[in-house]
Amino acid sequence: MSRPVTVVGTGTGAPVPAEATAGADLVVGGRRHLDAVALPQGARRIVLGPLAPALDAIEKYVADGRRVVVLASGDPGFFGIVRALSERFGADRLDVVPGVSSVAAAFARLGLTWEDAVVVSAHGRHPRTAVHVCRAYPKVAVLTGPGAGPAELGAALARTVPGRVLVVASALGDPARERVERVTPAEAAARDWGPAVSVVLCLDEARAQGPVRTLAGPVGRPAGWALDEAEFAHRDSMITKSEVRALALARLGPRPGDLVWDVGSGSGSVAVECARLGAAVSAVEKTADGAVRIRANAAAHEVDVHVVHGSAPDALGELDDPDAVFVGGGGRELPAIVAACARQARRTVVVAMAALDRVPAVRAALTDAGFGVDGVLLQSSRLAPLPGDVTRLAATNPVFLLWGSRTPSPEEGVAL
Repeated sequence: MSRPVTVVGTGTGAPVPAEATAGADLVVGGRRHLDAVALPQGARRIVLGPLAPALDAIEKYVADGRRVVVLASGDPGFFGIVRALSERFGADRLDVVPGVSSVAAAFARLGLTWEDAVVVSAHGRHPRTAVHVCRAYPKVAVLTGPGAGPAELGAALARTVPGRVLVVASALGDPARERVERVTPAEAAARDWGPAVSVVLCLDEARAQGPVRTLAGPVGRPAGWALDEAEFAHRDSMITKSEVRALALARLGPRPGDLVWDVGSGSGSVAVECARLGAAVSAVEKTADGAVRIRANAAAHEVDVHVVHGSAPDALGELDDPDAVFVGGGGRELPAIVAACARQARRTVVVAMAALDRVPAVRAALTDAGFGVDGVLLQSSRLAPLPGDVTRLAATNPVFLLWGSRTPSPEEGVAL
């Protein structure tokens, strides 16, 4: 039994087969696709604009038992119209003919495999998620849109990962107009790219040609987290202990598409752990040797951490607004630092403190910023050997962990 709706992916410039529209009573698609095909005698055509009217028209034809053909760019099942059609009519009523996606075509032009690439759509969305994914992963394809094109991506990336290579692929598949250009983020930000951009690839060329893979997609979640302190270089045990880090990570909730600040980063243990979980990370550290240590720890764990050598809160002003913030350390300036972080954090601020007298002021700073606040005193004792095959419990220093959370806006979420 034939299915009532046929969806044909036109690929990147490939001609639509003549037989694709045979017998159709209604043909729906972009103007250039419709102009390139011959419609059957008596068939109606609808130029795609707003989706809802087109879906309503398709529904009427389907209800009357008439055949509908939808022409779509690239692969219609890859960030395409298949989702809307299947939600409206059911997947079992669609006959989908895939085409070559712009992502596959762009990587092919470069001679690169893309089973290990991350693909993120910025079409119709704020570009922040795409920017954070580009910072966190070495091989990313961004599906662009108005207000989220190469210039906007380049401007954001130039501030934190200026060494990335952006490959801007325009009019893919059009022999007369196709262009594939390699530029720096700063060069991308300085140009008007026009409406013909098909896809933007963001590459960290030192890491883009990864090992042979048997599992497609980005690298999976790490096998372990809240790593032992021995996994990091640190000075005089000045590091967030693994027990504290475990709860801090649970409250921060780092994920792909997020930006996390680690303020007063020290060894960068929290920053590195967040990066291992897929988030983009900016680590702020006031000491020069600390900044060097953070970079070394990030390199040792094969993640990318943007390190800012400076003192908070002054050093925070040039950073992009974070989804979550971890604040470590103490001092009289801690409440002011927390207040500055809370003004910019979109979701969560987590603060670790050793001193009891800092707790009320930090709690007030979070509450005044509109966060719901909770916290715990963490006290742990670790097994420690004694002579004679005897074990004792060795107490670690107690730490107060406070966290403030706000309800996310409807637009927030992962767009991977």
